[in-house]
Amino acid sequence: MIKVLLIDDHPIVMEGLKNLLSRQEDFTIAGCCATGQEGLAAIAELAPDVVLLDINLPDVSGIDICRQVRKQDKDIRIIALSVHNERPVIKNLLASGANGYVLKNSVGEEIITAINTALNGETYLCRAARDILSTIQEGELAEIPKITRREKEIMLLVSKGLTTTQIAEQLFISSHTVESHRKNLIEKFDAGTMMAVIKLATQYGLM
Repeated sequence: MIKVLLIDDHPIVMEGLKNLLSRQEDFTIAGCCATGQEGLAAIAELAPDVVLLDINLPDVSGIDICRQVRKQDKDIRIIALSVHNERPVIKNLLASGANGYVLKNSVGEEIITAINTALNGETYLCRAARDILSTIQEGELAEIPKITRREKEIMLLVSKGLTTTQIAEQLFISSHTVESHRKNLIEKFDAGTMMAVIKLATQYGLM
């Protein structure tokens, strides 16, 4: 039996996946997790063959989970499930070690096909993802920037309307350091303002 671990924080999606997999004779559900930390612990404990992974989790991003798992295990198959249809997101997931990418509006049979394809050592992309990778949208990022923990903290505080001085006081750093991080973020995202950075970061699931 193929052991499949489900990691998704949406109850309706989780129920749909459980119903889908329960109809497959060769698959068994190893466990269900609603957070990234739970998922990482379950992967270590249950040693599943396949992980169906929501990339937008409340605590750890799917990209970070892929990277962490790949440091320890090269064989486990990871299928990313996502609502994101942006080319940089798909490329970043695959570069992080995912064996497949399926949009959540895909039909259930595509998920089964993705699992079987990954188990055969191949990468699976749903039809929509293949179409997205074949085209480059005007104004999109070539790839998703890698941001540090501190940069993420600053983006979150800026999105809440805090000034440079207020951010510096809250994080116990100098205003000059905050401004340096803001400048670096604008350069990383090739944006004109921090508001544009926050919009892109939100769009690509970095916040």
